Amino acid sequence: MKITVIGGGPGGLYFSILTKKAMPHCQIDIYERNKPDDSFGFGVVFSDETLGEFLKRDMKSYELIRSKFAYWDDIIVARDGQEVSIAGNGFCGCSRKTLLQLLQQRCVEEGVNLHFEQNVEDLSQFADSDIILAADGIASAIRTQYQKEFGTKIELKKNRFVWLGSTKPLDAFTYFFRSTPHGTIVAHTYQYEEGMSTWIFECSDETWQKHGFEVTNEEDTMAKITEIFKEELDGHPLISNKSHWRQFPHVTNQNWYHNNIVLLGDAKATAHYSIGSGTKLAMDCAIGLADAVIANPNNVQAAFEQYDKSRRNTVEMIQYAALVSLDWFENMDRHMQHSFQQFAFGCMTRSKKVTYENLRLRDSSFTDKVLNEFLETSNSKLPTSNSAAFTPFKIREIELPNRIVMAPMGQYSAIDGLVSDWHLVHYGSRATGGVGLIITEMTAISETGRITEGCAGIYNAEQLNQWKKITAFVHHNSSTKIAIQLGHSGRKGAVKKPFEGNGPIDTPWNLISASPIPFNENYTIPKEMTLKDMTVIKTQFMQAAKNADEAGFDMIELQAHHGFLLASFLSPLTNVRTDEFGGKIQNRLKYPLEIFNAIREVFPKEKPISVRISATDWAENGIFEEEVFIISEAFKKAGADIINVSTGNTVANQKPLTGRMWQTPFSDAVRNTVHIPTITAGYIQDIDQINTIILNGRADLVALGRPLLLDANFVRNAQAYEQFQANDIPNPYKMGVSHLYPLKASERKQMEGMKKALKPKSNKK
Repeated sequence: MKITVIGGGPGGLYFSILTKKAMPHCQIDIYERNKPDDSFGFGVVFSDETLGEFLKRDMKSYELIRSKFAYWDDIIVARDGQEVSIAGNGFCGCSRKTLLQLLQQRCVEEGVNLHFEQNVEDLSQFADSDIILAADGIASAIRTQYQKEFGTKIELKKNRFVWLGSTKPLDAFTYFFRSTPHGTIVAHTYQYEEGMSTWIFECSDETWQKHGFEVTNEEDTMAKITEIFKEELDGHPLISNKSHWRQFPHVTNQNWYHNNIVLLGDAKATAHYSIGSGTKLAMDCAIGLADAVIANPNNVQAAFEQYDKSRRNTVEMIQYAALVSLDWFENMDRHMQHSFQQFAFGCMTRSKKVTYENLRLRDSSFTDKVLNEFLETSNSKLPTSNSAAFTPFKIREIELPNRIVMAPMGQYSAIDGLVSDWHLVHYGSRATGGVGLIITEMTAISETGRITEGCAGIYNAEQLNQWKKITAFVHHNSSTKIAIQLGHSGRKGAVKKPFEGNGPIDTPWNLISASPIPFNENYTIPKEMTLKDMTVIKTQFMQAAKNADEAGFDMIELQAHHGFLLASFLSPLTNVRTDEFGGKIQNRLKYPLEIFNAIREVFPKEKPISVRISATDWAENGIFEEEVFIISEAFKKAGADIINVSTGNTVANQKPLTGRMWQTPFSDAVRNTVHIPTITAGYIQDIDQINTIILNGRADLVALGRPLLLDANFVRNAQAYEQFQANDIPNPYKMGVSHLYPLKASERKQMEGMKKALKPKSNKK
């Protein structure tokens, strides 16, 4: 087999070493545009886990790298003179130039042919190659030549960054955050060899512009940065190496190979430097590609398919985590308002891969600082907790016993809008199960406001009385508070129950919406609401709010999300009106705000009202962040006590980016920009995630949907896991504490033992 590698970076070199070792008769030629000792950038970073993989794959490479690296166990987060150290992280830095020389040495030892100062633009000279590996970097000429075939997308991210070096010695990987009159600048720093450290400076474009930085003026950049970070640099100079300001390019490719050409490294996919090294990603993928080629020596296409199958999911997960991490840095100014320990914790948990429990196992002294600071700022008369989730939270005159919320989940089990014993057991069991706040399924304000024929209502006396039984049970048997979500289905009404199929019912009622736009091609075109319709609906909302109070609900949540009636006014995708209720966001807000004001007027002042919104439509030309802030601010001024931040389900062609805790960044944005409490939801599965979200300030309350469907005692199990001594366990159930608490303590101990055992072995010399 003949393999041509274009690009002599770490990925291409390492692939060649591994493949040549396993297939010594294979001819491998590497063509690099630069000289052997050229290198741009300064140091690269590897984790203990990555080094362990190198050890398994090629002991000689591992030993060479290990002999040259600077190792650290701590990460330091520093902000304007304050700092905290977090142990147990296990990383190393190595000079990029040294790394290239070591890998070049290994290539020569294995018989790989190296060709330097070869700028390859024409692939026809390699027509006899079985494989052409494009490892020629972010600006890959080969990928660009075939960008249509690869399905290349490149998105420049907002922040500006510049890569510099210094002689300043560093004992740990350190984030230096510095406030300036023009905004926050952060330095990502680490030592990579004795007397040399990498300093990546990053800031928003606005901050960059106001400081008067210039893209290629290295002398001016170093002078200004040296002055801003004079305390951190401590007299040591900055060093440049073609150190030009850039915006990070997020590179993705729909296809990783075309004919006999295959992509590797930054040519294939980039991951923001804030979660580690692009070098690490390139070398990990080099391992995957080498494995695939070695397993399929006579079938190149099969090798490429295996490479794609074995690595794509991992690469996309890393890229997603990198984007979440990058988003945190793009919003540094927002996070700087937090108290220091919370800020540091937010920095450490920004990508959502690291959680409170991860950090506690690594360095409990740090998590103790974070938790103690949080508890000191929690204004509560109740006993404090060793778990953020089990601290109380006050909204107006009601105090929730904990931060865990039961999200609205349609049961589709009502008859003529009337709730039944099913609902009594459903809500009652979650209340005795310890949930802090129950928010009922969307409850319709009218018969034609239902989503399905099985949806609950509160538009007549009989329905009101049935709800009374539920609220009375909750209040008599638990400390749980209960809210009713009031709403109208709008264009998404008159559909089948989810477990009976999809689409409209056989005889749907007339639908209404902000504009005559059906949800999809199977739905009836809704009638555009007239002023008369708006008056009728407002009256129905007001009556429903009065009924909610009479039924004994502690709180109302107004449904203005997921494309239902009120939400249809807010999104530009569902509101194309030309009157005073259409156009700019201030107009689209008018009617939902009118409804809110109407229910606030008739609902007791001591009882809170939440508004649930969709913070993105996950579709082109949908609602955007500034509009979401305007919406949230308007509801806040009108008297909303908390915003339940959801996303999507506005249009059928949405393309959401899901994953663990996937909606928390939207809650974070609203909470810390508008300065109003928020509720978050979205693939949150355990108490560790809940504690992490609350402690890093992304939300005040965490709503669980599906986790509570088959586990009414989720909260009781979590309390036992945390060894939190709850004082609201119903008397008939208290005997269970002596069994459940030791069981969960034992399970936790076993789990923590497994996590410690699985932690990569330290590679420290």
